[in-house]
Amino acid sequence: MKPAAEKIWDWLEQVPDPEIPVISVVDLGIVRDVAWDGDTLEVAVTPTYSGCPATRVISMDIETALHDRGVQDIRIRTQISPPWTTDWLSEKGRAKLIEYGIAPPQPAGGGGPEACPRCDSRDVERISQFGSTPCKAQWRCRDCLEPFDYFKCI
Repeated sequence: MKPAAEKIWDWLEQVPDPEIPVISVVDLGIVRDVAWDGDTLEVAVTPTYSGCPATRVISMDIETALHDRGVQDIRIRTQISPPWTTDWLSEKGRAKLIEYGIAPPQPAGGGGPEACPRCDSRDVERISQFGSTPCKAQWRCRDCLEPFDYFKCI
């Protein structure tokens, strides 16, 4: 028996992003579609950018999660068009980033973080365009003086 697409989405919401484990691949917005093609489950994944080093790990984690739930024939399809954008992050994912201490991105084309994820101050400054991963920049709050990652808008 083939699980319904809604059930598969629920399962995929439990697959964490390997670089930011508090957010799921669904909340990150990189799982674009799940559909049955005969007896094969096809999962379309759009990487955050074409050179993302976590893409292969994400595919393996998705396959493992689905195999663990009895889905045996799986095809992961990398979908690069349209390209991923930070606008695809879910509201739940944005809230999880803040709880984890990462400022979520502004809508595509926006500037830096709206506020410090630790104290909610708007008095922040960029330390470096480069953060702990290629998709993040390093910022600091001028009020609490704590550094934090900002998830760059794409």
